[in-house]
Amino acid sequence: MAKEEIKLVVFDWAGTTTDFGSKAPVDVFDRTFRQKGLQFTLDEINAPMGMEKKAHIKSMLATERGSSMWNEVYSRSWNEDDIEEVYQCFEANLRTVVAEYAKLIPGVAETVAKLREMGLKIGSTTGYTADIMQYVLPVAKQQGYEPDCVVTPDDTEYSRPTPFMVFECMRQLNVYPPKLVVKAGDTVMDILEGKNAGAWAVGILKGSSVVGLSEAEYNAADAETLKALNEKATKAYLAAGADFVINDITELPEVIAKINATLAK
Repeated sequence: MAKEEIKLVVFDWAGTTTDFGSKAPVDVFDRTFRQKGLQFTLDEINAPMGMEKKAHIKSMLATERGSSMWNEVYSRSWNEDDIEEVYQCFEANLRTVVAEYAKLIPGVAETVAKLREMGLKIGSTTGYTADIMQYVLPVAKQQGYEPDCVVTPDDTEYSRPTPFMVFECMRQLNVYPPKLVVKAGDTVMDILEGKNAGAWAVGILKGSSVVGLSEAEYNAADAETLKALNEKATKAYLAAGADFVINDITELPEVIAKINATLAK
């Protein structure tokens, strides 16, 4: 009987492997909504982070405050045409800046190399479209990160928290059952995506949108501030069903060794 152990790690992109703090989507959502006369808080923008971006926009406008702001500015309720218009504006704004935010988070290249040495395949899922990813992938590759597959909502029609992008990674890389897969990410939606797929789910704190600090802000923050932000993010991950929460992506190989020991039992 074949030994059961983790064969595939599926990473998120912004906030997990690139774009420390997931600042590209945050900044572009803020810019886009301001262009439409709406001002959301950072927490409101981050709440649905990890979803496909049109769904993200709709979820924000569907909140009581989002609907109220829209009514105040436009003297009517928003509709699906409005969602499409805001989304197209978001995509246009994102396209102009996303490559600038594609810097690898420290430790990513080294961790992925170690995982490959362990015999693991590397998949990825994202809330970005395939069109947007064409600007991100070359920049990541230049820095030494190139996953074995890149799955976007365009490939599956459905985004997080559904499991279908993880399933598509599994299909492309011929890995099953789901208990031999780890989904690692920086949002609650990443955790839900992993758990809904039947995979192990790992939340990463450093660089995450849940912690919400840029690299400069993170490095400048005092220990007490980081502790409070990490505790808040950890609670959010665990509430979503995370199997593990790690401070840094470099801790992932150790987590996988623990999972393999559990599977061996």
